[in-house]
Amino acid sequence: MTADATATPDQIRPLAEHDRFGRFIERRDGADFPFYNGVPVELSVAKWVLVWVSVAAGFLALIFIPQPNDFVAILPRALFVAIPLAVLAVVAGRHWTAIFRRVRLVDVGNMFFFAALNIALTFVIGAIVSMFFPMAANDTIAAAGAAGPADTIALYVGSGIQLIGEEVFVVLPFLALMYFLFAKAGVSRKTAIILAWIISSLWFGAAHLPTYDWNWVQAIVVIGSARIALTLAFIRTKNLWVSAGAHIINDWVFITIAVIAAGAAASAAG
Repeated sequence: MTADATATPDQIRPLAEHDRFGRFIERRDGADFPFYNGVPVELSVAKWVLVWVSVAAGFLALIFIPQPNDFVAILPRALFVAIPLAVLAVVAGRHWTAIFRRVRLVDVGNMFFFAALNIALTFVIGAIVSMFFPMAANDTIAAAGAAGPADTIALYVGSGIQLIGEEVFVVLPFLALMYFLFAKAGVSRKTAIILAWIISSLWFGAAHLPTYDWNWVQAIVVIGSARIALTLAFIRTKNLWVSAGAHIINDWVFITIAVIAAGAAASAAG
């Protein structure tokens, strides 16, 4: 197996080809997920529980710290990212950066591909579900552009930070689940990936319940299912920057559409 020069020592380890998924799922660059099999460092069950608790703590900071405008919202959005990464740095030491890799041109292409895939899945699944169940609007996106240019810039900055946090919110539990399943439950690597992929997607969907007025079908079925594409970006590249980039592109497309619509409405009213 030839290791890609962009794969860090934390991510390169011997791995039989039959243990990997096909090229559509996992590219052949010599990289593997960190932490699930004790490489580059093993995190005990207690440490993984602490990491998962920190992920939840970051989320609680995001939803409970008041956000009267998009400028103030930058603080809880930053805490959403900083809290779990700080705890990961404590328990994993210098190896906490193993979830990140250098971004190459091909990775930028992956960001746009997986963003487009996620948008397509969201529309298709959303259209099917809306035929049978009511759907709630995303108030943040719906209000984009209504508060003026400065607030709109703050929205782009703050949402970008939050979306990196959302990737941390999914990737760390994904890796924790892989560790519990592979190292402790003894299931195969492929099975561990699939189960962690599904469970972390449901975890992500459930976190969106407050965003969509506690619409369980929309949060779990639509958002949870669409999350499959974004997690695939991490599974394929082993790089949180790629899944975060895809997520940012995805949401900024909808924010930009809302901003343009708000500007057009304001011009028409004036």
